Amino acid sequence: MRGFSGMSRKATSASARAEPQSPLIAATRRDGLGSRLLAMANAKSVADAFGYRFGFTWNRTAVADKTFHVVDVVDRIFSAEFIERHWLGARIRESDFDVLDAAALQKLRLEDGKRPGNPSGWICDDFRVLDPFRGEEAGLFDASRALRSFGFSDSVRQATDAAARNRFPRPMAALHLRSGDIVRGKYRTRLVFGRKVIPATLAKAIVRELSSMGLATLLIGEDRATLDYLKAETGASLAEDFGAGAFEDRTQRAFFEMALMAQCQRIHAGSSIFASIASLMGGIPLIETNTLFDKSRAAEIILDELKDRHADYHPLEAAFGYQAAFLNLEDRIGPAQARDILERAHGLDPQNDVYALKMASAYFREHDYPSGEAVLRSLIAAQFQARPQIPLPMMKVLGDEASGGFVLMRDFEFFLAAARAGYPCAAACSAWIRQQVSAEMKAALAMARQAVTAEPANRMFRKIERRIRQGRKPKAGRLAKLRWRLAGLARF
Repeated sequence: MRGFSGMSRKATSASARAEPQSPLIAATRRDGLGSRLLAMANAKSVADAFGYRFGFTWNRTAVADKTFHVVDVVDRIFSAEFIERHWLGARIRESDFDVLDAAALQKLRLEDGKRPGNPSGWICDDFRVLDPFRGEEAGLFDASRALRSFGFSDSVRQATDAAARNRFPRPMAALHLRSGDIVRGKYRTRLVFGRKVIPATLAKAIVRELSSMGLATLLIGEDRATLDYLKAETGASLAEDFGAGAFEDRTQRAFFEMALMAQCQRIHAGSSIFASIASLMGGIPLIETNTLFDKSRAAEIILDELKDRHADYHPLEAAFGYQAAFLNLEDRIGPAQARDILERAHGLDPQNDVYALKMASAYFREHDYPSGEAVLRSLIAAQFQARPQIPLPMMKVLGDEASGGFVLMRDFEFFLAAARAGYPCAAACSAWIRQQVSAEMKAALAMARQAVTAEPANRMFRKIERRIRQGRKPKAGRLAKLRWRLAGLARF
């Protein structure tokens, strides 16, 4: 593991010795533990390379929602010396800084680190900021070394030291089975996040493949029942087999598991930041699933597993398996097969509106507008009856943004086609799409009116039209938000 525990006791670095007035490279992320650590490692590697100062923001008050994210207070993660040297507080005034992304870093590199204009520095939160530096330039910014130089607290070092004392009896690969908010929580409607997760329903095949390479498997995951089942089925090891049970504190447990993964020869994971940190800790490769199975083969394995063994998995784990298979095959299968997979997922996760919306889209692709309209009507009528407020939950999914795009963007044209064909539920959905995606007020209102004209007595369609007239809710600005609320109170 290249001495992670030992190196983490020393926080000395080029950035620590930088001139007090030199530019600052700051990491300011406020999401999960792994995301914060990765941004910090990237930022510090850049600061070290240029001899600049490094700093980071972190909360000193407890995060209220720890359902899926382990984010403890700064004093429980880092040593007092490291905090004194590098901590900038809970937040900084970001307007004082430029943003350092990959393009800006390339330009900065060409200018040998010269800092024009505002002398404060840069905010470096982009995970991919170091991506352009490969090949001969790979050693310019060493995020792995930067991470290992962090000064961690005694409790964190206790966990990483305990992990480092383990010796695996045979060559080991780690398999990270992230679950949490993407499989069982609020982000399971955001299909674009699925790539961060290796489905539990694919794990058996991965363990078999690794075994054929002479590698044992260490399973790291968030659901103990799933891990116990997979261990019984495959003989893979769990973190508990190496002492994880000694750490009841979630922060210590997280660091123990990352440090244990770091001792393996490789890590197999989706685009999980947790796994990325373990990879940096040990300086070992992080490998995505498609190096073992291409998309079609992975989908085939998942569907075969679910055909015979779906009852062995938690319903939401099984539903995510169907989701993963569908996304792997979406461009290669017909609408009928797509609907079959989506119906199975929806049966296991009926609260996930994305499956119903995708089913409606699959009907619309075949110009079977009546069937797609029936799916939409069933969904929106039930939601409006339960809570007659606009936007309905399914409308929020339709307009949801993630990773720089809209979750259902590839389906929008089919909803619009159904609306043009005269189907009122499709028209109501299309009105929302127009407003949220392109802010086309005139076109959105025309779609909303179309639904009302088709069914004048439908209270839901009238409320949707009123909401469209109100306009898109402003994302910022107190005055703008106040005007928007006042517009919602006006009588149209």
